[in-house]
Amino acid sequence: MDRNFQRALSLVLKTEGGWSDNPADPGGATMKGVTLANFRRYVQANATKDDLRNITDAQLAVVYRKFYWDAIAGSALPDGIDYAVFDFAVNSGPDRAARYLQAVLGVAQDGAIGPATLAAAAAKPAGFVIDHVCDARLAFLEKLPTWPTFGKGWSARVASVRTEALKMTAQTGQPAAPAPAQPVPAPKPPVVPSAPPVAASKPPKPASRAAGIAALLALAAMAVSGWWHHVVTFIQGFFQ
Repeated sequence: MDRNFQRALSLVLKTEGGWSDNPADPGGATMKGVTLANFRRYVQANATKDDLRNITDAQLAVVYRKFYWDAIAGSALPDGIDYAVFDFAVNSGPDRAARYLQAVLGVAQDGAIGPATLAAAAAKPAGFVIDHVCDARLAFLEKLPTWPTFGKGWSARVASVRTEALKMTAQTGQPAAPAPAQPVPAPKPPVVPSAPPVAASKPPKPASRAAGIAALLALAAMAVSGWWHHVVTFIQGFFQ
């Protein structure tokens, strides 16, 4: 993705280092990965090695974007794949990087990353593509005659690219798994108040006792009224 250009460029520059003019390097004089030929092509046509050694950050970005990033369609490739192919292009040329990517994706290896290549890249897991591109890149480097000289550094570079490219795949994010549903506690049964205890009824008093009380009350009433002569008769009738 184009949003990854500055990040990818900063990672490339950490690996490319500074000034290099090793006769064993087929790229010739380079400064922060920019060859004199590319500096002359995109920045200053009559540049010297001293001009290249004093390249500015803005000039660096111009060369890397035009010669490498745009050549591998970095702005359209998925996150992580863009950086893996970009670094491959800087190290071994855009055409070779594009063809190796196409070989991994199973599309025509014409070196031009177009709609078919982009669709295939989007259809495969980014981690799968990154791993296979890095594996193929390392296998290519191991066959070069300069491997004894630069092999250790190249191995470390590819390993770093693989790690950083895989990190980039995580920035798109994945939907978070829904939190497990918490068990809903079963409703408690309603509390039904218990019926108040029913007081045991007293057994009815015997009828004879009730009648006796009633008789005594009547006797008292008659005594008060002065009807004493009736009292004797009443008592005699009750006990007959």
